[in-house]
Amino acid sequence: MKLLEKQSAIVTGASRGIGEAIALKLAENGANVAFSYHHSETRARELEEKLKGLGVQAIALKSDAGDYNQCESFVGEVLRAFGTVDVCVNNAGVSKDNLLLRMTPEQWDEVIQTNLKSVFNMTRQVIRPMMKARRGSIINMSSIVGIRGNAGQGSYAASKAGIIGFTKSIAQELGSRGIRCNAIAPGFIETDMTHYLKEGDAANSFLAKIPLGRFGTTEDIANLTLFLASSLSGYITGQVISICGGLNT
Repeated sequence: MKLLEKQSAIVTGASRGIGEAIALKLAENGANVAFSYHHSETRARELEEKLKGLGVQAIALKSDAGDYNQCESFVGEVLRAFGTVDVCVNNAGVSKDNLLLRMTPEQWDEVIQTNLKSVFNMTRQVIRPMMKARRGSIINMSSIVGIRGNAGQGSYAASKAGIIGFTKSIAQELGSRGIRCNAIAPGFIETDMTHYLKEGDAANSFLAKIPLGRFGTTEDIANLTLFLASSLSGYITGQVISICGGLNT
């Protein structure tokens, strides 16, 4: 029997990169998957077909995770289709890197809304059906930048650190209802958005700081997400798991 057989999962921001890998991994392990996307409908529809090809139900919905009302509509659609939500992966995120002196209020607000407020929006919506079922796994995508900080990433670091505090609080609040809440803190992960950072002397210098000697892959993140979504991690909640090749030691 597959790890997530007959379960239903939501993944936000899943039309590419880490979100896409997570959606595929959950579906491969038996979960029906609903995912949100904000921009590329073509890629979203392609992923929807891939998921259905794995023998599960799949729904792609255009939704802005930073907008509370859109999240309410999104989760409502999922509940009508699947009946419940067992797993929620809050993955949607952006970065608007800039030194503080150059950062605009608009840049700050966009990052906080997309990265942090979205986690509140989605969690607020999924906990009701999870409480009714007395089970559920909420997985929030943070970052080692939220733990360590990084020059030029003040807004991103603040949003990801906020996710950590939120995760620990929700774990304490909902544990008695059988709902677990954990955070993943990736290091440098290879995606189509970060491939350019692998080139040149700066990349070599950064790579030298990673004890395992390589950058992470989306598959690495997807595997950890599957573990936290499944009963294999049934006694784990309120934790922040760094997946960074040893960079955060």
